Amino acid sequence: MAEKTAALTSGIRIGAENLVLLSGPCAVEDYEICYEVASSLKQTCEKLDIKYIFKASFDKANRTSAGSFRSIGVNESLDIFRRLKEELNLPIVTDIHESYQVPLVAEVVDVLQIPAFLCRQTDLLVAAGNSGKAVNIKRGQFMAPEDMQYAVAKIHGTGNQNACLTERGVSFGYHNLVVDMRALPTMRRFAPVIFDVTHSVQQPGGAGGSSGGQREFAPYLARAAAAVGVDGFFIETHPEPDKARSDGPNMIPLAEMEGFLRMIKEFWELQRKTS
Repeated sequence: MAEKTAALTSGIRIGAENLVLLSGPCAVEDYEICYEVASSLKQTCEKLDIKYIFKASFDKANRTSAGSFRSIGVNESLDIFRRLKEELNLPIVTDIHESYQVPLVAEVVDVLQIPAFLCRQTDLLVAAGNSGKAVNIKRGQFMAPEDMQYAVAKIHGTGNQNACLTERGVSFGYHNLVVDMRALPTMRRFAPVIFDVTHSVQQPGGAGGSSGGQREFAPYLARAAAAVGVDGFFIETHPEPDKARSDGPNMIPLAEMEGFLRMIKEFWELQRKTS
């Protein structure tokens, strides 16, 4: 059991009894892909007793190259989120990059996510906190785990107690990220913790103007995080990752997600029995 809990949305409390999954394609590409992923994962999570929140980015504002795909359009992406909520009755999480985006996005989604690069941006954090929505803050690749308590405090300072933290590895340059498992129990002193399987195996800028990845290492890191103890997992998936318009090399194929989640759940439950 985590030392901290937070309500992500109605019926989903992270740090409580259920494992929580934030998952979907990296970016909103079109309605059909989002619906295929969301409906498949909803069914799988119901089978495995995992609380599910659909994830996709309405705008990839931090791409390596200016020529890389960013968005099909903000309004078009938010319309897709609305349709998914109505048709599948699913909560949604998405990234925000600018304070002005908060009111518009918060009208549609249930959880606002702060990208790792922006986890120190006070105005963005305060705006997210003031929205009243739950806030998921990704640990910056440059941040010490214990310093993430100050990011959480910025959310709590607005009166919003529903913040959680996500671990996604640290960068020493050279197109690689390294996960220090000590960060997980350290950050759980301040808020519930989610482990980002996808971006922990990302190779930022490692594909010559775009990011590469090593998805073959995803199972090892996921099992390790489950064994150490986390409250949820962040996993990007796609029906055909090699054709995805963002982060394909480090996404798990949708067809493999049920087996992947079953494996994670077994390690997560074992940790809870032995801790």
